[in-house]
Amino acid sequence: MHPGSMGAAFAAQLRTMGTTVLWCPAGRSESSRKRAEQAGAEPVPSLAGLLDRADLLLSLCPPASAEDVADQVAAHGFRGTYVEANAITPQRVRNVAERLPHAVVIDGAVVGSPPKGGKTPTLYLAGPQVQVAGLENLFAGTDVRTHPLGVTIGQASALKLAYSSYQKASRVLAAVAYGLADANGVSDELLQIAAKRTGSYLTETEYIPKTASRAWRWAPELEDAAELLTETGLPGHLMRAAAEVLHTWDEARDRSLTVGEALALLSTDNGGAGTELAPGTSPGQTL
Repeated sequence: MHPGSMGAAFAAQLRTMGTTVLWCPAGRSESSRKRAEQAGAEPVPSLAGLLDRADLLLSLCPPASAEDVADQVAAHGFRGTYVEANAITPQRVRNVAERLPHAVVIDGAVVGSPPKGGKTPTLYLAGPQVQVAGLENLFAGTDVRTHPLGVTIGQASALKLAYSSYQKASRVLAAVAYGLADANGVSDELLQIAAKRTGSYLTETEYIPKTASRAWRWAPELEDAAELLTETGLPGHLMRAAAEVLHTWDEARDRSLTVGEALALLSTDNGGAGTELAPGTSPGQTL
């Protein structure tokens, strides 16, 4: 729908397999036109004309515009397959599906960089099996990997936001941490410490209960870090927010928990802070 860096790269991949890719230049910028031309996309003067010819629409746009784009498509009664591939909540994907009652809506999520220069992002898909299989066939042989998740709309979007909540927030935290070290003349030493780790905290789920049991010590440490950041002229509210999350585990102090028990304490559905699990109590039980 809008050939930004990701959309244009997807278009270029499809063109290598002989797929006809259309785009509508009406109201788009010169940069969009150049990207579309480089990708080999065929311009169609109007959105109505594009929708008359298209069997499938791939929506890759700024997340805030996702529903507006769907509204534009719905106004023309589109009856093909609509892939909502933006980083939005499952509920917003369901809203898009409601806006397009005559189309088959697929919940999609792209994880990875645009498919160019040897990069191979994954397009996660959730929705009706026939249309999902069609998309797998469409991208077969390209640098876009497809991965079906099931038939429930919202699964792909939930996966994307779960990953983004770690990946993007960790990038922000890394920048803030480096800024703090740099301001105090110890940035080289910080990088040396960080270089000792080669894995990702995200894969270490067994550490979640340990984090919970140590939260009573970690929260004050991060509160002091927030104070130092503020004194240094850097934003401290990220660290304060992390400390607030740690405080939801206050009742887990020095306890041995399972992952499920630690997550139950963290969950606002179970009362959040102050919701204590008795030893041996499973997350599904109440006291």
